[in-house]
Order: sequence, then C-alpha cells, then structure tokens
Amino acid sequence: MKLYYSPGACSLSPHIALREAGLPFELALASTKTKKLADGTDFNTINPKSQVPVLELDNGERLTEGPAIVQYIADQAPQSGLAPAYGSLGRYRLMEWLNFITSELHKSFSPLFNPAFPEDGKAVFRQRIMDRLAWVDSQLEGKSHLMGDQFTVADGYLFTVLNWPAFIGMDISGFKHIAAFRERVAARPAVQAALEAEGLKK
Repeated sequence: MKLYYSPGACSLSPHIALREAGLPFELALASTKTKKLADGTDFNTINPKSQVPVLELDNGERLTEGPAIVQYIADQAPQSGLAPAYGSLGRYRLMEWLNFITSELHKSFSPLFNPAFPEDGKAVFRQRIMDRLAWVDSQLEGKSHLMGDQFTVADGYLFTVLNWPAFIGMDISGFKHIAAFRERVAARPAVQAALEAEGLKK
C-alpha cells in the first residue's frame, strides 16, 4: 500500500495506524501548497479533491477521507485491536469518536490555518475548539484512551489534531487529561516512528 501524506497534516493519523497495525506500506510526499508529488506529478491526478490522506491499495484502488482509511487499516490487522469488531456497539462508539473529531475538531481548525480568513471569524473558531476540547478533556478523565484502556485509531486521529494548536499559538495546556493523553500516545513506538519519518520529532 502507498500513503500519500503531508508532514503533520491529518494524514499523520493513518500513518500512525499503518505502523500500529504492522502493515507494509510506502510513503509518498504530497505538498499541500504546490499540489505536487516529489517527482513533479500533479497530486490532483491522484486525488481530485486535492487533499491528503490518500491510501492506494495493492490493487491500485484509492481510498480517501481519514476516518474511512483508518478503519480500513484496522480491519486489515484485527489482532492489533485498533478497532472493535465491525457490527459491535464498540465499533459504533469508535465511529462516533471519529465523526466527532473530523467534524467538530479537525474542520474547526481549517479557518485558523487560512491567512485570508478574518481575525474576528478566527476568534469564533478558537472558542469553538476550546469548548470542544473541554468536553474531550472531561471524557478522558480516568481513562488511558478515548475508548478506555485500548489504543484505537480514534486516539491516533485525536493525537494528530492535538498537535495543531502549537502551530497557531493556541494554549491548551490547561486541559490536564488531554496533556497526559498526548504524552502517553507520543511515547508509543509506532507514533515515534511516524513522527520521525515525517520530520516532526523535536
């Protein structure tokens, strides 16, 4: 399989999942600014939506949209425990978290990375993010991960999104359960390997 990614973008989530699952894959760098691959190929020919991540399967088919990709990865390595069994209530809880992260957190960051977006509008999104993170912090109390003791693909996605406040000057250090969660996830060998491969280790 081949993962098209951009360092630190939401593609870090399936990158972590692939390493946690122990699946063979290769990385293909896709610039979110130039929309070009390293060899000059127009990334829009890979994904007309012009967004990472894209997971190219062994048969040449391509999957897009992070929450779908990470569930696919988890299902290729069920022994990894990255997702509860399909059809179980736990699986729908996982989907619940993935949908929350993608719609309430991930997309709320988009205006903050857009230099053309007005500052008063950015203030609204900053507050929205802080409100959502306060709720996430409360959900992590007494738990190692979002779904309890087991690391899942939802944790990798949340960890990815929680890296973004530092790039836009948002201070989320007051959320103690989130801070502890970030430290736990960052210490995982697969996460360390993904961060190193993307040039994100400090």
